[in-house]
Formats: sequence, structure tokens, C-alpha cells
Amino acid sequence: MKLFNRTDQVDQHRTFKGTIPGKWFTWFSTVVVVLAFAGVTAGITAPAAQAANPTVVTLTFDDANADQLNAAQTMQSLGLVGTFFTPSGFINNPNYMTTSDMQGLVANGNEIAGHTVTHPDLTTVTSDEATRQICNDRVNLSNLGFTITDFAYPFAAENASLETIVKNCGFNSARNLGDIKTRFSCAGCPLAETIPPANPYNTAAPDEVDNTWTLADLQQSVTQAEPAGGWVQLTFHHISATSTDPLNITPTLFNQFATWLKSRPATTTVKTVAQVIGGTVKPLVAGPPAPPEGTGNLVKNPSLETLVNGAPQCWAAAGYGTNTAAFSTVRPGHTGNVAEKLVVSGYVDGDAKLLPTLDLGGCSPTATPGNSYSLGAWYKSTTSTQFELYYRIGVGSWKYWTSSPWFPAATTFQKATWTTPPLPAGASGISFGLNLFSNGTLTTDDYEMFDVGTPPPPPPPPPAGGNLVQNPSLETAGTGPFPQCWQAGGYGTNTAVFSTVATAHTGTKAEKLTITGYSSGDAKLLPTMDTSTCPPAGVAGHTYSVRVWYTATAVTQFVLYYRDASNNWVYWTSGPWLNTATTYTQASFTTPALPAGATAISFGLSLFSNGSVTTDDYAMYDSVGAPPLG
Repeated sequence: MKLFNRTDQVDQHRTFKGTIPGKWFTWFSTVVVVLAFAGVTAGITAPAAQAANPTVVTLTFDDANADQLNAAQTMQSLGLVGTFFTPSGFINNPNYMTTSDMQGLVANGNEIAGHTVTHPDLTTVTSDEATRQICNDRVNLSNLGFTITDFAYPFAAENASLETIVKNCGFNSARNLGDIKTRFSCAGCPLAETIPPANPYNTAAPDEVDNTWTLADLQQSVTQAEPAGGWVQLTFHHISATSTDPLNITPTLFNQFATWLKSRPATTTVKTVAQVIGGTVKPLVAGPPAPPEGTGNLVKNPSLETLVNGAPQCWAAAGYGTNTAAFSTVRPGHTGNVAEKLVVSGYVDGDAKLLPTLDLGGCSPTATPGNSYSLGAWYKSTTSTQFELYYRIGVGSWKYWTSSPWFPAATTFQKATWTTPPLPAGASGISFGLNLFSNGTLTTDDYEMFDVGTPPPPPPPPPAGGNLVQNPSLETAGTGPFPQCWQAGGYGTNTAVFSTVATAHTGTKAEKLTITGYSSGDAKLLPTMDTSTCPPAGVAGHTYSVRVWYTATAVTQFVLYYRDASNNWVYWTSGPWLNTATTYTQASFTTPALPAGATAISFGLSLFSNGSVTTDDYAMYDSVGAPPLG
């Protein structure tokens, strides 16, 4: 991918369409004159043929996309080779190449080359982070058994300092983009790179190939170089018959071009970058270690005030699925001058969110395995949102971790807070953000992440036949307004406020929920929906008696969820409506049989209108042997 926008320009070297359909002919200045003299041959000697200058074409592939194997298969059948610039943090992830795929490429004569660990714009990161990205990528790929001597700048973003880092990391060359002439841009640029390049750490190449390129464009990039000779590096990202990515061409087009390229004169050859550049394999150099976990708020640029190219420094847009996400900075923020606005439209599936950059520690918060973290962010939203979390492992790969409960829509800035489960073993960093998973608008500011250390273990499970709810009387405090082992839940457009109050049914604490600005959805207090022992354990096929004491100014009802065999939480069922109550009243509901594969249950009383509900003394019993109400 490239950093800059392509500007269409009129090609001053005129190209004329011939009489053969689909063929394009380029007029060059070379004129061959054939003189024929009938009956006159003596004393005339034909001039020696002038050898064409050598031209080398390199087929390069960026980002380790799995569909590049379509091109690799064609190349193997034709005896062609290429260079695959590979971010080591992408390997073995969905839709990317596996280590085995890469070993097969090398066995067929292709080159694996460096492209950073996580594909950042290197011009926007610190020198230490750039060094980690460049050096550690070479180390990671080398540790997988590959010989790594060449590099490509992500987004074609580079400068003299980065060239020095690439050299010091042991690479022999680095490729740029957009500085060889095409019909799309750079009309005054050279037609090919020189061999050897004047600067091997900033080698020239045409724009990346995208879905606007035709067979004639690909051919022209070669034929325009052939009269004078030189080096042409063509850069591909996706080779797919179905991809809608702008950086895609079809396998049919690639096959047509590769077959044509194979038939060029012997003076035009196809080589890898390493075959063109040459040089020795230099010793491996590791980048500096990631910064240790700090103290206080671990989020860098938490209020989004520092901008680079108009976007918050150390933050990046992310998402997946079919939807259109538009990010922009807006003013003022919750505090300071800047907040970030996300608008999702055309939603079909997936989500979008702003996250601390998924890097090697320059921006993403360093974290400690086994510890839990208190997350916070101020937000306004027209629809439900939730924290989505990722963690960094091993060589620098990022993995999806978990999501928080939903936070309801809010017309004014509200603070979302949630405490994570313990960070898994082997993790070294966290990235998190509030997401949109429907059409709507979300504005965020003032993020925070605090290490709360190793969380205390939840209370031991009750004995068989007893109350299965942990912290049932809400007396043990947790994070913010929530008791230990409890969390907020909800969806739709409404403003929900949770608070701990002293007007308890028993003990000294109860939980009050107040909803205002109601348009849709609900809100409720629930046993924590995670993989710990906080949510009550359940046995598939059993039925359960759920109970709670409550007061309410509006109608309420039980809402129930279960944790399935894949540890996902799934809506299960709801109870009948329960009337308002000015004094504590016990509500109860007996569930249907717990579905197959379910392992735990979460339940609570919901509000689905403006009003308040106060709850205390929860219980859940296996309905066989459950004690009487009261």
C-alpha cells in the first residue's frame, strides 16, 4: 500500500490503438530503414545488429495476503520467480500466508523479504519503534528459517533516517513506490531504475498495481523500459477473483501478464530483488526492547490532543466486516480541544473502532500477564457501544482477546468503565477501544488504562444445592459502581446510570439503576459475563430458579444469558413482566432447560423504559431441591 494519493495525468508519450482488437502499440523514436536495390548487391554490407539493453522485471508481493498464492501457482507453472515482502506479525493469521506457504514459495525459487512486523507508517513512529519494526521483522523471519536480505517500506513512507535504520538492521536494499513513470502518475519520472540502483535503500518502482490497471498498463511498464534497459519492480497486493479490495487484480489478468512476460526477448528477464541487488547475508540485529509497563494511566496521548497528519498520534482506525466507517477529529472534546468521531453507515456486519496503534510498544500500552486492567473512556453515541480488546504476543502478532458488556447510547458525554479478566500468559501489550457494531455515530475522548494487579480470586463456588450466585448480597465492592462479580448490561438508545446505595434489603449495600432519555433497548445488572467463576455455573438440561429482591418505579423483568461451549455469551430467554414495587418484593422465575453445551448462566432484572430499579439479595438454585421462596 502507498501513503500518497495518485494524481491522474495525461501521458505525454502518445500511445495509439492499432487495428488488432485489444492490442496497444507504442511508437518509439527508433526507425529501421530497409533499402532494396534490384540487381545491386556487390559492395553493400548489412550493418551489424545492435543488441538490446538488458531489462530486469521483478514481481513483488506485499503484506503476505493468502490470495497471492494464486499468482505463485502461475509463476511456478511458467518458471518465474518473485519477492514476497512479509510483515512477520501477519503470518499464520486468517487470510494471510502460513509458514508452510512461505516455505513452499522459497522451495520454488521465490524470495521472502522484510516489510516490518505490523506494517506501520514508519515516518510517524519513534526511532526506537521503527528500529523494532524493521530489525525484529528480519529476526522473526530468519528464525523461521528464511534468508532475509531485502526490505520494502510500508505505505512507501520513508526518509533518510529510516534508510539508515534499514541498513543498520542488516538489509541490503529497500523498495519505495511511485517514482517510475506510469499512465497514472509521475509523468516526468524515469522509465526504470538503474542497475545497480544509485541508492539501494530507496529503490525506485512504479505505483502499486491496483484494480484500475489493465493488461496494457502492465505491459507498458515493461516495454517502456526495454529500449534503454533497467530494472522494473511491479508491486501486487491481492490476486483474487472475488476480492473487492482496491489493491486487487484478478488471477486471469495476472496470468495473461505473466504469460506475456515469459515470452519477452531474452534481454528481458525476471529476477527476485535479491538476485538483482546481490550482497552478503549480514548478521541479525535485534531492535531495542519494548518500554516496560509504566505507572498511572498507561494510554499514550489519552486525550487525543496530539495530532499527526490530522489524526491522533498513537491511535489507528480498525474494523472488519461489511460496513462503511468514517473517522474524523471534532472540537471541542470532553476535555481539551479534540475528540474522535466515528460514523458507521451501510452496516451489514462487523464493526469499526479507534485503537491504540497495534505496534511493538511505541504506542500500545505494555501490560503484564496475569494482571487485570481498569479501562475507561468518555463517549457520546447514538447506539450501543462496547470495549473491544486485543493483546500482543510472541513476535509481535496481535490477537483478539475479549469484549466488554454493551454501554447504552448517550446524548452527552458519559464514562464507560470496565475491568478486564487477567491478561493471558505470553501477552505483552494491550490495545482497546469503544466500537460501533451497527449504523450510528460514536464520539470518544479521554481514554485510560490502569493496572489493578492480580485480581483477588472470586469467592469459591457455593456447595451443591446452595445459592449459585457469587457475592449475592452485593456487599463486596468491585470496580466503580459495580459489586465484585457484577457488571452492567444493556443495548439500544437510553441513558443508564448505576450506583451503589445504602437502602439495602439486607446488609448495607444494594444496586440502583436509573434510566433516562429512553427510546429503545434496556439496561440491567448482571453477574459478570466472562470465563471466570463469577457467573453461576449451570448444567445443560437442568432448570433453575432465579430470584431477587427489588423495588421499582417501572415495570421490570428477568433477562437471562448463557455461556456456550465456545465461551461466547448468548441471549437465552426473558421472564414475565413484574409490577412496580415501592417496598422490597421478591421476584422469581423458573427457567426452561439449559441448552446443550451451556456451562454458565447470567441473569438480572432489566429496565426497558424511563425509571429506576433497586436490587439486592440475588439467588439461583437448581430447581431440583431449591428452597422455598422468601
